[in-house]
Parts: sequence; C-alpha cells; structure tokens
Amino acid sequence: MPHLRVASVNVNGIRAAVRNGMNAWLDAADVDVLTVQEVRGQDEHLAAAFPGWSVVHDEATAKGRAGVAIVSRVPALASRTDFGHHEFDSKGRWIEADFMLGDLPLTIVSAYVHTGEADTPRQEEKWRFLDAMTARMGEWSATEGALALVTGDLNVGHRELDIKNWRGNRTKAGFLPRERAYFDRLLGPAGAQVECVDGTVGTGLGWVDIGRRHHGEIDGPYTWWSMRGKAFDNDSGWRIDYHLATSALAERATGYSIARAATYAERWSDHAPVIVDYTY
Repeated sequence: MPHLRVASVNVNGIRAAVRNGMNAWLDAADVDVLTVQEVRGQDEHLAAAFPGWSVVHDEATAKGRAGVAIVSRVPALASRTDFGHHEFDSKGRWIEADFMLGDLPLTIVSAYVHTGEADTPRQEEKWRFLDAMTARMGEWSATEGALALVTGDLNVGHRELDIKNWRGNRTKAGFLPRERAYFDRLLGPAGAQVECVDGTVGTGLGWVDIGRRHHGEIDGPYTWWSMRGKAFDNDSGWRIDYHLATSALAERATGYSIARAATYAERWSDHAPVIVDYTY
C-alpha cells in the first residue's frame, strides 16, 4: 500500500549528528519526511547535512540552542512558525509544514518542548508553551477529518510505562503530574470529561499516541537515554519522543518503530528516531 514514511528525531546538534554517523542511518531508513529537533545550527548547516532534500527551519533566537526543522524529499506546500502565542513564534520550538497524503492535505509539526525545571521560571515558560500547544492542537481536533501530526521531543513522559525509573522522577520536570495531565487531555476521548493524573478534570481532544497504540501496555519502548553512566546499556530510558496524530490520521498509521542504535558506540544522538508509515 502506498505510504508516506515520517521519522522524527532530536539530533542533539545537527553538526555533531552528522559527524557521528546520522547520514548512514538516513540513507538506509527510506524516509520521505524527517522532522528534526534541537538543530543548534543555521540554515547552511542543515543544507550541508541534507543535500538534495527540501528544508524548512525555525532557528532559535539564542545561538546554539533549540531549533526545529522539517526536511522532505518533496518540498512542503507551505510552512509556518506561528502557532498562537507570540512568545514562542520563531523561537526554534515549533514549525508546521503542509504536504499531500495521496490527494488529502496533511500538516506535519516538528516540536521541541522545553525541558523545564520544577518550581523555576524555566518551568513557567514550559507551562505557557504547553498551553499554546494544546490550544493549537485543539483547533485541529475541532475540524472533522483533519489530518495532522505533531512529532518531536515533547519532554514529558505521559505515563509510568514511559519512564524506567518513574518513582524517582515524580517531582522532576518531565514527569510532573501537571505536565502529564496535558497529555491526559490531549489523548482523552474527544469531547469527554477526562480525570487527569494531577486531580483536575478536562475535556479530551481525541489525539492518538501512535507509539502507545502500537505497543500496548508495556514498559517503553524508550526513545531517550542519558549519555552518562550505563543508562543506554541498561535500557534505563524515557519515552519522550512522539508521533501524536489526529484520529483520522491515526487510522492510517502502520509500521511504528524506534531506530535504537545497536550499541552505545553507534549512537549519533542521545535520542533514537521514531518512524511511522501513513498510508493513502
């Protein structure tokens, strides 16, 4: 069946990823669209990393920080960096690009949510970004049959299944109950009242976590492991890299996989690419 293969990865610096072997993976992956986070570079660095590909890029205003891009074999029909909150427009955290899935319009997002830090201004910024992201995703939820895909490093482990050492991280950014509650609402049944993990009640938006739907109720599989210690070798990771799809698009999702490196030495980022085929 014809499909569009979409991969997403936090490259942890595009220049370092290229030096460490990213292109060998990309040559073998046969992807049509690659969404990239934490570019930490300029347009020329992306052009050098992806020769022959079409690139849309939102560079972070702070040099050497953040940055998101979408690279594709066929040029995007349009792209946008504004998503409803001026604080984050063109800050290297959110970029949308429009493509065709067969004869249907599809919007793909590369998103890089803040890491945050509990009880600091960094976390306050993360709350505001999550608010803006939820509002934008709610616009697609309100459009019947919309095909939209939010990919990227969303820096939140939604459930206990998504973090190996979840007990020790309950008070830390990335697994705070309030952060997880955003995902309870995003992924709750559309229009239903959802009881969230932080004790609040909200309205479900009906998005689908393709990774969790594919794997079911199992630990992980994880997408990020610290470069320190034996986290990778012990598979002590976090699942914080997502494909979140509208319900109409989720029905077209097949072949979910995480391209985990075979060994620590073969890693070219601290994240692994997440790959899904969307049929048409």
